[in-house]
Amino acid sequence: MASAGVPFDLALRGLGAFPGSTRPRVLWAGVGAGAQAAVDLAARVDEALAALGFAAEARPFSAHVTLGRAREPRRDPALGAALDAAATLDFGLFTVDRIALMRSDLSPRGARYTCLESWSLGQAPNR
Repeated sequence: MASAGVPFDLALRGLGAFPGSTRPRVLWAGVGAGAQAAVDLAARVDEALAALGFAAEARPFSAHVTLGRAREPRRDPALGAALDAAATLDFGLFTVDRIALMRSDLSPRGARYTCLESWSLGQAPNR
Protein backbone atom coordinates (compact mmCIF):
# COMPACT_ATOMS: atom_id res chain seq x y z
CA MET A 1 0.00 0.00 0.00
CA ALA A 2 1.30 3.49 -0.75
CA SER A 3 1.45 6.03 2.03
CA ALA A 4 -1.72 5.59 4.07
CA GLY A 5 -2.14 9.30 4.80
CA VAL A 6 -0.94 11.72 7.42
CA PRO A 7 -1.29 11.64 11.21
CA PHE A 8 -4.42 13.28 12.60
CA ASP A 9 -6.06 13.95 15.95
CA LEU A 10 -9.25 12.27 17.14
CA ALA A 11 -11.42 13.51 19.98
CA LEU A 12 -13.27 10.77 21.84
CA ARG A 13 -16.78 11.85 22.76
CA GLY A 14 -19.62 9.87 24.23
CA LEU A 15 -20.25 6.20 24.90
CA GLY A 16 -22.67 3.97 23.07
CA ALA A 17 -23.39 0.42 22.05
CA PHE A 18 -24.12 -1.61 18.93
CA PRO A 19 -26.87 -2.45 18.17
CA GLY A 20 -28.21 -0.22 20.98
CA SER A 21 -28.07 0.46 24.71
CA THR A 22 -31.01 -1.80 25.63
CA ARG A 23 -29.23 -5.02 24.57
CA PRO A 24 -25.59 -4.04 23.93
CA ARG A 25 -23.29 -6.38 22.04
CA VAL A 26 -20.39 -3.94 21.46
CA LEU A 27 -19.52 -0.99 23.73
CA TRP A 28 -17.81 1.93 22.01
CA ALA A 29 -16.52 5.48 22.46
CA GLY A 30 -17.63 7.87 19.75
CA VAL A 31 -15.46 10.20 17.71
CA GLY A 32 -16.00 13.96 17.56
CA ALA A 33 -13.31 16.12 15.99
CA GLY A 34 -11.25 14.14 13.50
CA ALA A 35 -14.10 11.85 12.42
CA GLN A 36 -13.82 12.96 8.78
CA ALA A 37 -10.09 12.15 8.73
CA ALA A 38 -10.95 8.65 10.02
CA VAL A 39 -13.64 8.26 7.34
CA ASP A 40 -11.16 9.37 4.66
CA LEU A 41 -8.53 6.90 5.92
CA ALA A 42 -11.07 4.06 5.94
CA ALA A 43 -12.00 4.90 2.34
CA ARG A 44 -8.33 4.75 1.31
CA VAL A 45 -7.93 1.37 3.00
CA ASP A 46 -11.09 0.10 1.26
CA GLU A 47 -9.75 1.28 -2.12
CA ALA A 48 -6.42 -0.47 -1.54
CA LEU A 49 -8.18 -3.69 -0.52
CA ALA A 50 -10.52 -3.55 -3.52
CA ALA A 51 -7.48 -3.32 -5.79
CA LEU A 52 -6.32 -6.60 -4.22
CA GLY A 53 -9.66 -8.29 -4.89
CA PHE A 54 -11.33 -7.93 -1.49
CA ALA A 55 -15.05 -7.16 -1.47
CA ALA A 56 -16.07 -3.78 -0.10
CA GLU A 57 -17.76 -3.63 3.28
CA ALA A 58 -21.53 -3.32 2.79
CA ARG A 59 -22.10 -1.25 5.95
CA PRO A 60 -21.12 2.41 6.00
CA PHE A 61 -18.03 3.21 8.07
CA SER A 62 -18.81 4.56 11.54
CA ALA A 63 -15.81 6.12 13.30
CA HIS A 64 -15.61 4.73 16.84
CA VAL A 65 -13.24 3.02 19.27
CA THR A 66 -14.42 -0.43 20.40
CA LEU A 67 -14.06 -0.75 24.17
CA GLY A 68 -15.49 -4.19 24.73
CA ARG A 69 -17.86 -6.91 23.59
CA ALA A 70 -20.58 -8.77 25.49
CA ARG A 71 -20.27 -12.54 25.43
CA GLU A 72 -24.00 -12.89 25.97
CA PRO A 73 -25.93 -9.70 25.19
CA ARG A 74 -28.82 -9.18 27.60
CA ARG A 75 -30.97 -6.40 28.92
CA ASP A 76 -29.21 -4.48 31.69
CA PRO A 77 -31.08 -1.31 32.66
CA ALA A 78 -28.17 -0.01 34.78
CA LEU A 79 -25.72 -0.37 31.88
CA GLY A 80 -28.19 1.22 29.47
CA ALA A 81 -28.67 4.18 31.83
CA ALA A 82 -24.90 4.59 32.26
CA LEU A 83 -24.37 4.56 28.49
CA ASP A 84 -27.16 7.10 27.99
CA ALA A 85 -25.69 9.34 30.72
CA ALA A 86 -22.24 9.20 29.06
CA ALA A 87 -23.53 9.88 25.53
CA THR A 88 -22.09 13.41 25.45
CA LEU A 89 -19.04 13.16 27.74
CA ASP A 90 -15.67 14.24 26.34
CA PHE A 91 -12.83 11.76 26.95
CA GLY A 92 -9.91 13.61 25.39
CA LEU A 93 -7.84 13.84 22.27
CA PHE A 94 -5.21 11.51 20.84
CA THR A 95 -3.09 11.40 17.72
CA VAL A 96 -3.62 8.64 15.17
CA ASP A 97 -0.18 8.05 13.65
CA ARG A 98 -0.35 4.34 12.74
CA ILE A 99 -2.77 1.84 11.30
CA ALA A 100 -2.60 -1.88 11.93
CA LEU A 101 -3.86 -5.05 10.30
CA MET A 102 -5.24 -7.19 13.10
CA ARG A 103 -6.33 -10.82 13.24
CA SER A 104 -8.97 -11.81 15.77
CA ASP A 105 -9.23 -15.38 16.97
CA LEU A 106 -12.56 -16.02 18.68
CA SER A 107 -12.97 -18.63 21.38
CA PRO A 108 -15.37 -19.34 24.25
CA ARG A 109 -12.91 -17.50 26.52
CA GLY A 110 -13.07 -14.35 24.39
CA ALA A 111 -11.25 -12.85 21.45
CA ARG A 112 -7.47 -12.79 21.07
CA TYR A 113 -6.04 -10.11 18.80
CA THR A 114 -2.74 -10.34 16.94
CA CYS A 115 -1.13 -7.49 15.01
CA LEU A 116 -0.08 -8.89 11.63
CA GLU A 117 1.37 -5.66 10.20
CA SER A 118 1.33 -1.95 10.98
CA TRP A 119 2.11 1.18 9.04
CA SER A 120 3.07 4.69 10.12
CA LEU A 121 0.87 7.37 8.64
CA GLY A 122 2.81 9.75 6.45
CA GLN A 123 5.42 7.17 5.43
CA ALA A 124 5.50 4.46 2.80
CA PRO A 125 5.89 0.98 4.33
CA ASN A 126 9.35 -0.60 4.41
CA ARG A 127 8.94 -3.23 1.68
